[in-house]
Amino acid sequence: MDRGQPSLEPAAAAPQASSRCVIAPVRAVLRLRRRVCVLRQRRLPPPSTGPDAGIGAPRLGCSSGAPCANLEQPQFFTFDGPAELSSRTARKRRRRSRVVLYPETSRKYRPRVEHRSRAQRCLLLLVAIVGFQVLNAIENLDDNAQRYDLDGLEKALQRNVFGQPAAVARIVALMRDYLATHVHSRPLLLALHGPSGVGKSHVGRLLARHFRAVLEDSALVLQYHTRHHCPELHAPQDCREELARRVAEVVARAEAEEKTPLLVLDEVELMPPTLLDELHGFLQPQRSHHFHNAIYVLLSGAGGAEITRFVLQNASRALSLCPDGAREGQAAATQAEEDLRASLRALLAREHPLWQAATIVPFLLLDKRDVVSCFRDEMAGEGFFPEQARAERLATQLSYYRVAHREFAVTGCKQVVAKVNLL
Repeated sequence: MDRGQPSLEPAAAAPQASSRCVIAPVRAVLRLRRRVCVLRQRRLPPPSTGPDAGIGAPRLGCSSGAPCANLEQPQFFTFDGPAELSSRTARKRRRRSRVVLYPETSRKYRPRVEHRSRAQRCLLLLVAIVGFQVLNAIENLDDNAQRYDLDGLEKALQRNVFGQPAAVARIVALMRDYLATHVHSRPLLLALHGPSGVGKSHVGRLLARHFRAVLEDSALVLQYHTRHHCPELHAPQDCREELARRVAEVVARAEAEEKTPLLVLDEVELMPPTLLDELHGFLQPQRSHHFHNAIYVLLSGAGGAEITRFVLQNASRALSLCPDGAREGQAAATQAEEDLRASLRALLAREHPLWQAATIVPFLLLDKRDVVSCFRDEMAGEGFFPEQARAERLATQLSYYRVAHREFAVTGCKQVVAKVNLL
């Protein structure tokens, strides 16, 4: 019977073995899942910061059959411990605290590295204004000097005045500095001194002609000749009042037109002391500023003997002061010129204090070649051909100082006009 009927136990044991093979992996998966949920729960921060926040609160967990769907966990698994996770979280929080958040409705500005005060802007604005004013003043200086055409004046003097290059250069330089502005605190007082015939009156006429042309008003130029306007028969007081009236009219008219007038006074050495006092009064600070915006040119033969003696003593020295001297020892020449001016000032100041305030320009003796140039220029003006040999023959008829192989005319070009008229 045992051999003829098959046994049922192996058939019943086969389903049980297959069920064990399916449940074992499921249990392993559940254990791993539960383990993961416990680890995730340890990494989460507490739900509240209070001391009693966790009392009575249900502990979040995961059942064996349902997943932890309500926990916001990262999507990756790490084997870091709780201490390492907490320190890493703290570092991340410190980094986030440095971020500056701005409201959505307000404008966003970058923080300024350094603060700029308003005083700095005001200072820059002040510097710009001052620079603009300086440039404007420089342009005004150029415009005021160009009105008088001093370059043309210099060329005219160099072309028509012989033997006085140093005096011409000094006159133009002084006028250029003075005429750079219109408003002045004191007038320009030029005193041209020298012996007879060296060109003082000729320079005065050239200056008057030039200023009449550039100012376009002959009333702004005054030419006063002592022998003509104040002869010996007139009372000195009447001459003083007339001179004061004429000068006041000229300076008042020039002030109204915003121009600088020119007043040329010839033969000043013949003026009585009252006229010199009146001229000195024009220079005083208490006088109206109309008298200070003017150029006074005084032509005088006073000090001619001193200049003659100086030229004759230095004729053998090669100085630039001498008309025909070579330019050697420029420092010595400048010192000699300063010494001559100082001696003339000291000599003239003893006669009247007016000369102490004047700028003295000495006119030196003329060389024989300069006299020949005067003859040629006069001959051309009178319609004669300016022949060199004929002019030299006429020049030999004049008197000369002969020293150190040089000849200086005693009367300069004073007699040139008379000699040419005899032709």
